[in-house]
Amino acid sequence: MSTAASLMVEADNLTFTYLDSQTVFQEFNWQVAEGQAWSILGPSGCGKSTLLYLLAGLRQPTSGQVRVRGEPIGRPRPRTGLILQDFGLLPWATVFQNASLGLRIRGFYGPDGTHAPRDEEDLQIQQRVSFWLDRLGLAGQAGSYPSQVSGGQRQRVAIARTLALSPDLLLMDEPLAALDAPTREGLQDLILDLRREHGLTTILVTHSIEEAALMGQHVMVLGDLPNRDPVVLSEPAAASAAFRGSHGYTDRVKQLRLTLEAAG
Repeated sequence: MSTAASLMVEADNLTFTYLDSQTVFQEFNWQVAEGQAWSILGPSGCGKSTLLYLLAGLRQPTSGQVRVRGEPIGRPRPRTGLILQDFGLLPWATVFQNASLGLRIRGFYGPDGTHAPRDEEDLQIQQRVSFWLDRLGLAGQAGSYPSQVSGGQRQRVAIARTLALSPDLLLMDEPLAALDAPTREGLQDLILDLRREHGLTTILVTHSIEEAALMGQHVMVLGDLPNRDPVVLSEPAAASAAFRGSHGYTDRVKQLRLTLEAAG
């Protein structure tokens, strides 16, 4: 599929079993090349979120290995961004404070475990967070609290908080599921634009066939446990806002629906 030098993610004979002895992945192999856009689709309980947390270093394999840029993942990685469905915002903190939270936590520990000078850290946070709030249309809400902005704006804050960390790998677990259709489509387009602008590798977990068809050049369909050999459907024209209005998009939705029905 790709040379080892260009691989972003590798799952090598990955097995993961919960304490209740339910095996979710068994000798599972998968590769994601740098810059690719993937969607992970499947019914509830098939292991979509579990796989994302394994990639993020929040869970550890029972056996086998997960590698990002060739390095085994034993803990969360500084340049892996994770966006969740519930936004994860602090209700007592402003939009700016929430967007800067990741940088402040990383600054406390230092990107390599070395504490940065306080004045340099504050200046970098101010500049970087201000840039992303402006890019995501939130500059006017910087002093507002989460309860004072819309659901779509709250998710934009979560995106700003993640992108301020300059990730090269962006993991998303149903980040738009709770939003209304127009807001959801607008944020889908925004994520696709940001991916193109910054060369991000993206992996999106979703229950939505339509979202998976749009957001992933490659769609991995998980099914009955344990997952061993998932179905992967590829469409190079996807992961573009323009793809939404094409005949290829309609055809792909139909194909994914049939594949999902067969996998379930």
